[in-house]
Amino acid sequence: MNVLKKIPLLGWIVVAIILGILLGPVMPVGLGSVFMTYNSIFSGFLSFIVPLIILGLVMPAIAELGKGAGKWLGVTALIAYGSTILAGLLAYFVSRWLFTASLTGGGIAEIGEGEGSGFEPFVSLVSAADGAATEIVLEPIIGVMSALVLAFVLGIGLTAFRSTVLFRGAVEFRTIIEMVIRRIIVPALPLFIFGIFLDLSASGSAITVVTKFLLVAVVSFVLTLVMLLIQYTIAGSMSGRNPLKALWGMRDAYFTALGTSSSAATIPVTLASTKKNGVSDSVAGFVVPLCATIHLSGSMVKITCFSIAVLMLTGGDVSFGAYFPFILMLGVMMIAAPGVPGGAIAAAAGLLVQMLHFGDVEVGLMFAAYIALDSFGTATNVTGDGAIAMIMNKLTHGKLGAQAQDPEAEHVEVLAGENEQHNLAN
Repeated sequence: MNVLKKIPLLGWIVVAIILGILLGPVMPVGLGSVFMTYNSIFSGFLSFIVPLIILGLVMPAIAELGKGAGKWLGVTALIAYGSTILAGLLAYFVSRWLFTASLTGGGIAEIGEGEGSGFEPFVSLVSAADGAATEIVLEPIIGVMSALVLAFVLGIGLTAFRSTVLFRGAVEFRTIIEMVIRRIIVPALPLFIFGIFLDLSASGSAITVVTKFLLVAVVSFVLTLVMLLIQYTIAGSMSGRNPLKALWGMRDAYFTALGTSSSAATIPVTLASTKKNGVSDSVAGFVVPLCATIHLSGSMVKITCFSIAVLMLTGGDVSFGAYFPFILMLGVMMIAAPGVPGGAIAAAAGLLVQMLHFGDVEVGLMFAAYIALDSFGTATNVTGDGAIAMIMNKLTHGKLGAQAQDPEAEHVEVLAGENEQHNLAN
């Protein structure tokens, strides 16, 4: 039992995918329907909880940013957001260029609609009734976009009125949401993904999907490296340092993040590497803990690449006009993503459903793909934090106010407490 507990989430996901592919063609219809029932219940619960995830994560994140060290906190957050959006645009255009010929019309559009595999859930947990006797209706308390707007209104309101009681309530609500993600959603993911690949395999689509996703995984990894080169080219040109030398100076942080899969756990190494690049102690102590939570360019690359791939496989709309608003909103969600296993993709799930019209299968594929490349996204996130620190060091001339000099200052205090619980890079 202790051995099983030591298996990481990625290990369980890999096992689930392999077993789903192998057992799909030989699974009895009755037993397969049991797994489809589980998937229906899980996806129904996920649809219910996603608006609460958005509200619980975005609201305190905005409130915390407003309680920081004046204009430099805003500048840092703006640079981090711009970097994340740039990563999304890079991933979008490269994905459109490389994937159009190979992924368009992948043939999984019918999966999840009851066609092809023969597996049907005995009971369905749905968000709206359509007359089926076996359906249990669980309607979300609030819509996804309504939750996002409400989170902004309340977050900005908490910043303006500085209510200690309400702010603490928002932080405690976030703790509840993160506990739901950590103790319910994440442990349930492997079996959910097993059911998805069981269904795909039974219908004959699993091998096609896995094969094509390998290409996406390679492209996603290469793009994270390209993004780091762009970040350090900009930072190097502003600070007068050699970009390649500065990037190489962050190698300890990159490889540590590969091993820990945690931005927070890598903070001490990131701080040390950043200071070696000529960043002052005060700036490094201000930027690195903050960006460990709000700068997620690597996560943006992964989600963008795989969501474009899924859209192409299912015949979705990948035009820039339709997709760009998703990138803008995803950048906001990445700032608020919790540092728990699958936290970033869990936070993004609502946008995937609401803005890209993903179904259960598409969301499940996104979870599997995101977790499979998690370490590389983490490494990109923390290494990019060093580039932002170099930019801020130039803008501030290496000096920040007394509040910003201490990484445990007010603007970082709440984040640092939360970061101690982070087990996965966002």
